[in-house]
Amino acid sequence: MHESSLVSGLVSRLEAIGREHAGIVAVKVRLGALSQISPAHFREHFERALQGTAAARARIDVEASDDLRDPWAQEVVLESVEVEG
Repeated sequence: MHESSLVSGLVSRLEAIGREHAGIVAVKVRLGALSQISPAHFREHFERALQGTAAARARIDVEASDDLRDPWAQEVVLESVEVEG
């Protein structure tokens, strides 16, 4: 369940971006050191949630931080979105 809540917010943001552009080419996500999810596990849930969205075919880059003092250490952060056009 934890994964679903992490992913749903990101997917909503990507759908909003996709409505404004022709499509989404790439998405970069940073997992905070305390986000309690591995990059592989996050990717699995994220790719499943993106099916049928403007980002369904996007390249997905997932980076895990190990900085426990980062103010975003407990978060999953949408670092960047590359759009078509």
